[in-house]
Formats: sequence, C-alpha cells, structure tokens
Amino acid sequence: MLYNSGGVGKMYNYKLTLCYDGGRYKGWQRQGNTANTIQARVEDALERAAGERAEIAASGRTDAGVHAKCQVCSFKTAKELDCEKTLAALREHLPEDIGALSLERAGERFHARLSCRGKTYVYRVWNSAAPNVFERRYMYRYSAPLDIERMRRAAALLEGVHDFTAFCANRRMKKSAVRRLESIVISENGGELRFELTGDGFLYNMVRIIVGTLIEVGAHSRAAEDMPAILASKDRERAGYTAPAQGLSLWQVRY
Repeated sequence: MLYNSGGVGKMYNYKLTLCYDGGRYKGWQRQGNTANTIQARVEDALERAAGERAEIAASGRTDAGVHAKCQVCSFKTAKELDCEKTLAALREHLPEDIGALSLERAGERFHARLSCRGKTYVYRVWNSAAPNVFERRYMYRYSAPLDIERMRRAAALLEGVHDFTAFCANRRMKKSAVRRLESIVISENGGELRFELTGDGFLYNMVRIIVGTLIEVGAHSRAAEDMPAILASKDRERAGYTAPAQGLSLWQVRY
C-alpha cells in the first residue's frame, strides 16, 4: 500500500520536485480543451500512484514549449503517503519527458507558489552557423554575430527593482508589474550563449522578451542605453521581440 489512514479531516501536505521537457506540451496549467499539459499528466499519474486525486500547485506556470530542470510543486491528500513508494510508483506512471525528482512531507503552511522567494531561469542561444543537432530542441538558433559586451551593458540596466510592464505579454494584467531582477548573467561556451536571470518573480513571457530585447542590442538594432526609457514607457511595443520558447528552462526555485 502507498498510504496509511489519516485522522478525520486531517490533510497531509507534500512537496514534489519535477523536471520536464516541455516541447510537446501546452504549458504547465491544466486546460479544459486539452489533456496535454504538464499539470494534467502529473495529476493523472499521481492519482494512479497514490490512489487519491489531488490538485497540484506549481511554483509558476511555465508556457507551452518551456522546459524545467527544477519545478517545485505542492499538493495535499486526505491520507498519509509513503513518500518513497509513492515516488517510485509516480515515476512508473509518468511519461519519459516528465521526471519526478523527489517527494517529501512539507509543513502545513508550505505552498509551492505562495512560499516561493525567488527563481532562476536559463535561456540558451546557439549563436553559430554550425549545426547543433543534438541540442536543437533546447536552444534558440541565432546564427548572426552578437556583441556580447553591448548585451551585458544593457542587461545591467535592467537589474534592480523596476516596473516591467514593457516586458510583459499580458496586456490586461491588473496586478503590480514591479519585480526585483537580481541579476542577468550572460556567458559564452563555444557557440552557446547562456542568459541566466534570477529574481523574486517573473511576469508572463518576461524572460523571453528580455532575451529578445538583449539580442536586438547585440545585433546593433537598438542601443544598450535604451533600457531605462523602455522600462519607463510601460509599453510592450517599445521592448524587443519574444524569443522562442524552446530556449527557456526554469532552473532553480528558492524558498
């Protein structure tokens, strides 16, 4: 058995850590018109593994085509689970492109999204004319030359606490768009450019729009010094294009 009987009315809280290749899914969030989402697949597998249906909350909703090296989730059950056995069963029932890394009991007040204090996203660009066959599904290929130092200057101007409305694709968002972007690190490794963004939270498409804007800076399509004016405008049309989903991965979640 995967669980033991719990007390009447008592709920048990769990922390589940996942990784996944989001390439063939319609994003994290369960949708009424398709079962092809990460959340739907994980909830179905958990029901089979634990014998109980549970709604799973994630640290954030990754978009269609976006990957996760570390996605933290939480859920509650009416019966106490044997974490080791449930994790083993969950791994058997999940598809090969979704991995269950760990499962543990969590405190009663823990919530994957509400308790989150920060995240790191990594965006990978293949900046070479040479083909990269084996990693093409996890990188955005941009073969034209890019000025890395210009991009770094622009990135530094985006760090700190700002209203990132101009870097958000949700034009109807009513909540505050103020976020703390702690750092943007741009590194080179052969033909790969890696953008590592760490902050207290990210808006819809924010990382991909920032990367697209920085690429335009690197391509000399706009000036690095434009960043403060773009932020102040709060106008999505002033920022750059949205870089494709396949280059983006949720890398780390902090609590």
